[in-house]
Amino acid sequence: MDDGGLADALRRAIGGDEVAFAQLWRSLQPPLLRYLRVVVGDAAEDVASETWLQAARDLHRFDGSPPAFRVWLFRIARHRGLDERRRAARRREDPQEPAEHDATGAQVRDVVYDVLEGSDTEWALGLIASLPPDQAEAVMLRVVAGLDVAQTAQVLGKRAGAVRVASMRGLRRLAAHPEVQARAAERRRRAGPATEPARPAQRV
Repeated sequence: MDDGGLADALRRAIGGDEVAFAQLWRSLQPPLLRYLRVVVGDAAEDVASETWLQAARDLHRFDGSPPAFRVWLFRIARHRGLDERRRAARRREDPQEPAEHDATGAQVRDVVYDVLEGSDTEWALGLIASLPPDQAEAVMLRVVAGLDVAQTAQVLGKRAGAVRVASMRGLRRLAAHPEVQARAAERRRRAGPATEPARPAQRV
């Protein structure tokens, strides 16, 4: 649903229209669920339900545009996700974070986007979930949920600069991951040789 349709559904949902609220759910549940799969793993469905229950309860107090609604909804989801992570931490030890990796080159973002968009969703989400939590959340909100830096900063309660750093570090880790590199190499192999020699990238 584009922002025009979302704005109309949002206006009617705020007024108590249940059909319009269902339209909001259908439009935003998929990216919300993918975000929560990275944040809370198998508890994503439950946390998403808690998120929408709170949204339904508090929607009459919301006043803003569709982009503002996305930020509002994902902030609710993040808070519910943090609650779930605290509950989970009391039940079991937190998984160990992977060692730091780095990657160089001007096309880090392009490599990661290309591989993740052309790969199995479960594999991609699992890979992102292996990042440190701050990086995983930044990558999910920027790449999967489609929020810009300012909106992501609002959801996470961080400065825009910190979001940019976390996002880029996460993308670099992903680009350096052996599985990502292997899939990128396989995609290049399937594409075949270029018709003319590649030229060095121009830096600006």
